Amino acid sequence: MALQNYIRLDDALCAYVRNHHSGAGDPVFLDLREETMRLGAVAEMMIPEEEAALLSILVGAMRARRTIEIGTFTGASGLAIARGLTEGGKLLSFDRSKEWTRIAQAFWRRAGVDDRIELRLGPALQSLEELEADWTFDFAFVDADKTGYDAYYEALLPRMRPGGLLVFDNMLREGRVLEGDLRHDPDTEAIVRLNDKLREDSRIEGVLLPIADGIYLCRKKEGVIPLSNHH
Repeated sequence: MALQNYIRLDDALCAYVRNHHSGAGDPVFLDLREETMRLGAVAEMMIPEEEAALLSILVGAMRARRTIEIGTFTGASGLAIARGLTEGGKLLSFDRSKEWTRIAQAFWRRAGVDDRIELRLGPALQSLEELEADWTFDFAFVDADKTGYDAYYEALLPRMRPGGLLVFDNMLREGRVLEGDLRHDPDTEAIVRLNDKLREDSRIEGVLLPIADGIYLCRKKEGVIPLSNHH
């Protein structure tokens, strides 16, 4: 018999969780959410407040200095990562949208973290490939086109320092990962394949967590060959 040592979250419990973390009700985050909601249906791409809090804690616990995110949107994850950085730390943020990232930059300035973030516009995979070979990172967050996740993973992993964390968002796809036939849903199909790949990948230690829409934490193991040593 399987142990039922978990709890099902209804709306009331989700609200309770979202009200019980450090900085809950932060006015900058709440105003950013309100501004993002004006964009319409795409607003659902913004990470929730408790996930933002987790990102800040992870970055701070690692004392991360060199961080990267694939997918800026309106800046919530960038704000969270930048707030967690140790002194002198930097975030490199990739996105394609000038419209969305203008909102991000305005709120980063308001929060006083804009000097910690470098925004680069353009295709993320191409931007990654154009980085100098000696660019490495302590922490990476991926929240972009789902069919591109595996390519981002393979491009980022050689650039992660040993012990570095690589975090993927939306890894439960609102429960659609349990659907059998995913030919009609290439985004979820790509996520299912990546979840399975990460479970078996000997280069990392990983865990899939039911936070927000599911996040996968990947810790790069020691002894994995860095990018600069590849031939």
